[in-house]
Amino acid sequence: MRFAFKKHTLDFTEKTYIMGILNVTPDSFSDGGLYLDRNAAVDRALQMVEEGADIIDVGGESTRPGAEPVSLDEELKRTIPIIEAIADKVDVPISIDTYKSEVAKRAIEAGASIVNDISGLRFDPQMAPLVAEYDVGVIVMHIKGTPRDMQKNPEYEDLFGEIIGYLRESMALARAHGVPEERIVIDPGIGFGKKPEHNLQIINQLERFRVLSRPILMGVSRKSFIGLILDGAPPSERLEGTASAVAISVMKGANIVRVHDVKEMAKVVRVADAIRREWI
Repeated sequence: MRFAFKKHTLDFTEKTYIMGILNVTPDSFSDGGLYLDRNAAVDRALQMVEEGADIIDVGGESTRPGAEPVSLDEELKRTIPIIEAIADKVDVPISIDTYKSEVAKRAIEAGASIVNDISGLRFDPQMAPLVAEYDVGVIVMHIKGTPRDMQKNPEYEDLFGEIIGYLRESMALARAHGVPEERIVIDPGIGFGKKPEHNLQIINQLERFRVLSRPILMGVSRKSFIGLILDGAPPSERLEGTASAVAISVMKGANIVRVHDVKEMAKVVRVADAIRREWI
């Protein structure tokens, strides 16, 4: 199974790929405010590539539970200069984490080649046509509600059926606008309209998403369910818990893991991959 877009092809028969998180926001749940400065953001991007990141994911709007949306102009101001600054300095794909088509368009023009859309192409009707037109890769995620309200007692009658159905519809929306399947990755959306038990079930039964026949991205890094398991540990103290969730995700079939701690998770993934594939 491949993820092929623009000049890049990710071959998942070889390994699990690592997406490094670069949040250029003041309020992201874990690293908000650390990389608002352009030089700090560029340095962090280069560091993550050196540590083993295969993709750099740039985001300019916090999507933590309860987050308020930011304006288009503010999101552009935060993300586009950073992408422009790192595009010529890294040889790995750059992803733009946005659900706004105008942000995605400007990011692609600045050097991004993947759109990471938490809404699965639902929040902005121009996103699917844009992805098709620009020949970029797209990650479609499941979300129940919006970041503002998604964690207000989310309920499911059929957890896997509803998530798979949502992702299948997102894939169909992409295809209807001319996006080939090889340019699509799916993300079950850990923490996005999910109770802690839902997150655990998704990780434990991740192979159920294979029915969609697309690569799976997992974003478990420093998430609140890990803190809950670890007696209320804050995001900065969830490294070992994240390592456990990442390793199990890899063993269960994740193809891409989205992480903050690239250096440490690269080692985790390398060992988990060796066990999963039974080769060194």
